[in-house]
Amino acid sequence: MRKITTLLLFAFGATSAMAQDTSADAAAVTPDSLKVWTSKGNFNLLLNQSSFSNWVAGGENNISGTVGINYDLNYKKDDWTWDNKLIASYGLVKTNDANEKKTDDRLEFNSLVGKKAIGYWSYSFFLNFKTQFTDGYKYSMVDGVEERSDAVSRFLSPGYLTFGPGMQWKKTENLKFNLAPATSKLTFVDNSFTSIPDYVDESYFGVGTNKSLRYELGFYAAGYYKLNIMTNVSFENILSLYSNYLEDTQNVDMDYQLNVVMKINKYLSTNLSFQAIYDDNAFRGFQTREVFGLGVNFGF
Repeated sequence: MRKITTLLLFAFGATSAMAQDTSADAAAVTPDSLKVWTSKGNFNLLLNQSSFSNWVAGGENNISGTVGINYDLNYKKDDWTWDNKLIASYGLVKTNDANEKKTDDRLEFNSLVGKKAIGYWSYSFFLNFKTQFTDGYKYSMVDGVEERSDAVSRFLSPGYLTFGPGMQWKKTENLKFNLAPATSKLTFVDNSFTSIPDYVDESYFGVGTNKSLRYELGFYAAGYYKLNIMTNVSFENILSLYSNYLEDTQNVDMDYQLNVVMKINKYLSTNLSFQAIYDDNAFRGFQTREVFGLGVNFGF
């Protein structure tokens, strides 16, 4: 896990090194630059559909769709900054008579307050919240028939709330990282999952038997880098790492997100979303998801 984490940090740092300096003296003061609040957002809809009739090579009719929102609301005045980011997405796929399944389901909110210290550094306090919208299930084939289990996760089960003081290095809105050596992490679950007969202690997202909350204290590091590699093609990288001082410090939790947008015109683009998570309290291995498709986009 340490080797993987080191490799990801190296890759993130190498990409960040490509960023170019911009001079603050190059731009004159305009009315827009006097605004203390700035916002930008994007709504996208990805659609995919396949249909077959008497197709000798075989195939299965299906339709899928994913909706997503990526919204930033930032404040800056004198030595103070306050950055807020909301990421939400939800997708479904339906194949013939099979159960409809989720292809995406996440809700994440990030907020960070900063007070300028020196150079690009600021004193900071951050908050991160993550959960999902709807119930999650496991699927299996029994005698050739797909069966769905009872719900294994739902809204706020799990839910994660992470917060703490630290130091932020911020060169631009597109290149920044935050270090927080005294970070609290709360994991929320529905205790109906931890109260079942024969429940193995801490087997459900690390939460104890008959409990609905897990507390951790540790070191948190997060980085953000957005790069326009060419006209109308952007790569957005979001990386967070967390080590729990109270238990298995060597097991570093990792969450890496890559969002690639290749614009065709103002409203159409090809979008790729990739996420890799390592959290041994949830699953002893890497969790990955990838969504790719033609999207309809609306900026706001």
